[in-house]
Amino acid sequence: AFAILYIQFCYLKETKLGAVGETKNVVQKDAEFDVTYNDTVTSENQTIYAFNHTVSRNKTEGVRVSVDVLSQGFESPILFVIRQKQAVLSFQVPLILRGLYQRKYPYKHVGRTLCQPPTRAASESQYFFVDVSTLSNQGTNYQLRVSRVESFTLQTDTKFSFTASPSQPQYFKYVFPDGIDTVIVKVNSEMNFPCSVMSIQDIQCPVYDLDNNVAFIGMYQTMTKKGAITVQRKDFPSNSFYVVIVVKTEDEACGGPLRFYPLRPDELIDAGNRSKVLDVMVSPAINSDIYVIGMLFCLGIFLSFYLLTLLVACLENKSSEAVTDSATSTDNNYGYMDRSLDSVGRSRQESLSSVEEDDYDTLDDINSDKNIVRTKKFLCVSDLARKDKRILKWSNSSQMSHFSRNIATIAVFYALPVVQLVITYQTVVNVTGNQDICYYNFLCAHPLGALSAFNNILSNLGYVMLGLLFLLIVLKRDIVHNRALVRNNLNALECGIPKHFGLFYAMGTALMMEGLLSACYHVCPNYTNFQFDTSFMYMIAGLCMLKLYQKRHPDINASAYTAYACLAVVIFFSVLGVVFGKGNTVFWIVFSVIHILATLLLSTQLYYMGRWRLDSGILRRMVYVIYTDCIRQCSGPMYIDRMVLIVMGNIVNWCLAAYGLIERPNDFASYLLAIAICNLLLYFAFYIIMKLRSGERIQCLALVCILFTAVVWGFALYFFFQGLSTWQKTPAESREHNRDCILLSFFDDHDIWHFLSSIAMFGSFLVLLTMDDDLDTVQRDKIYVF
Repeated sequence: AFAILYIQFCYLKETKLGAVGETKNVVQKDAEFDVTYNDTVTSENQTIYAFNHTVSRNKTEGVRVSVDVLSQGFESPILFVIRQKQAVLSFQVPLILRGLYQRKYPYKHVGRTLCQPPTRAASESQYFFVDVSTLSNQGTNYQLRVSRVESFTLQTDTKFSFTASPSQPQYFKYVFPDGIDTVIVKVNSEMNFPCSVMSIQDIQCPVYDLDNNVAFIGMYQTMTKKGAITVQRKDFPSNSFYVVIVVKTEDEACGGPLRFYPLRPDELIDAGNRSKVLDVMVSPAINSDIYVIGMLFCLGIFLSFYLLTLLVACLENKSSEAVTDSATSTDNNYGYMDRSLDSVGRSRQESLSSVEEDDYDTLDDINSDKNIVRTKKFLCVSDLARKDKRILKWSNSSQMSHFSRNIATIAVFYALPVVQLVITYQTVVNVTGNQDICYYNFLCAHPLGALSAFNNILSNLGYVMLGLLFLLIVLKRDIVHNRALVRNNLNALECGIPKHFGLFYAMGTALMMEGLLSACYHVCPNYTNFQFDTSFMYMIAGLCMLKLYQKRHPDINASAYTAYACLAVVIFFSVLGVVFGKGNTVFWIVFSVIHILATLLLSTQLYYMGRWRLDSGILRRMVYVIYTDCIRQCSGPMYIDRMVLIVMGNIVNWCLAAYGLIERPNDFASYLLAIAICNLLLYFAFYIIMKLRSGERIQCLALVCILFTAVVWGFALYFFFQGLSTWQKTPAESREHNRDCILLSFFDDHDIWHFLSSIAMFGSFLVLLTMDDDLDTVQRDKIYVF
């Protein structure tokens, strides 16, 4: 109020005093709506147009003032002051709007909508005045037109088209109907540019409707073709709000080019025609019933997997009982059951008493024994599972459990700051109203409490529930196996792939953490926190590869500390890529070199089963091998199967490194994840092929899991690549990819990706858990290593 009184005082003082103390000639005219007034103003005269406007409590009628300056000069602009009962609006013509680097854009045609003051009377007649003045000694011609905006109030589910420009913003009023508490305001245009801003503001004066002040209050977002904001009644005490549309002076905020580069900072730039045709529609959002249905649907899907697992477990128990009853009368195919337990125990203790790696790795004869065993042309699992029962028991209960214990510790220390950070992000969005911070699918973002997109968070529930279910399945198998060991069951002691469950526990925990961190990411998805969504994906891919390798190499698998240290390096590079990788050639050169060197080192490790040393003599030994095997005599690789895997792996990784170096993708985190997934798929395919090639078979349950998982992954990837938003572009460009909900009016394509990918990951884990069940009764010296 003080500011308004001060402006009026200054204005009255100016009307009485000229530039040099001369009295101005003030002319007041009674004016009418929808009449164009052509007039001239100088420093010696001033014109006041008086308009009589009827304001109704139950009817909102907008008033729009349009002004054109017909003179060419910009030295002395005309000042227009609109004085209302409870508001004052002033602007100069030509209107100077600033862009980046203080560039100035003049506009001679200005149109502004007046803020309607509230009234308690059913109908009230109010005057408002348009004062026109200038300091120019020469006469300046102008046109003034004041008109009523008949369609000022937006109707529910009714589209309204209009035109806006930087100097002619538009805003409209919407009143919540009875029974509707949440609406979604959609603004669309056929034109990408000029860039524009849509804002939701409370019913109060003044309305901030220029490029330089539209972000002062309310909620706002930049847009090109699409914009959408969900509005809740509880945020607006008057049960109504303004929809404000502003066209920006420049397109840089929407990903457009900066076309003008003035040599002088005070140079005025002609922006050209920046008019934009848009349409706005306000539609009711979903009600509380849809929220309940969505949550029940989500719970129902994943609880059904618990019921299915329980059913399969019951069937397995019946089958195992039938097998146990007939075991005494059935001969084993391998003639293994005829051996007595005592002879087995004695033979293992005699043969393994001198090769306890954890105690005697420093002895040269033990190293020699390792070299003899691990460099055989054909290896069996028994060659790489040479620790006796005491060491194996310690390995299961302690070393392998390090995987699950360490990942639980990592999860706690990683998740706590992540939760704190995303809460801060959401608070900033709610306080500032800047909806360009988070890359939602605004056409299907359902708020709940302080959360802006609850559906994207809820859909991650599957990772947590299925991760927990997998842990329960592993626990059940672990208990059954330990009971078999207590009974000195021959199959548990001497047959099948050695049962190490530590990595399985770690995989289940990682899947649950992926759900939690993905939910945190979707609180406010953007470029800087995408690593929250991918960190445990790296973990999952790495743990799955380790588990595949451990199946046939139980004694030489990487320790938990080494594995997590390597994964920490991967996440470290992920952070570096996010911060420095965008368009940085030096970073991509360094990363590609490291990627290739790591591939070569891992290839050597796999080929020689760890029986090589990285020391000062490595180059000499490499030259010697090349000379003896390639120059002196051309001999093929000793381990052909391993060489095939290594060659294929190097081809894939070299191609990925070349792609990264040439294309330098902006989404480095996804690129790094693609490397991990490609290597995992390659190794899994190799494992399956070699398993079948070795005469092994895949049991029915594992085969069903493989086929089911492959189909689900296919559908999941289809929905993943729909791309409802992308932080590789500006927020306005990202919104062009937004689409409506497709499931229960609550879930969008990305939510379905969450559903399907959690099911597919769960299925993939079951494949790793069950794929070698056919070997549970096969002696380990008959199970090949590949």
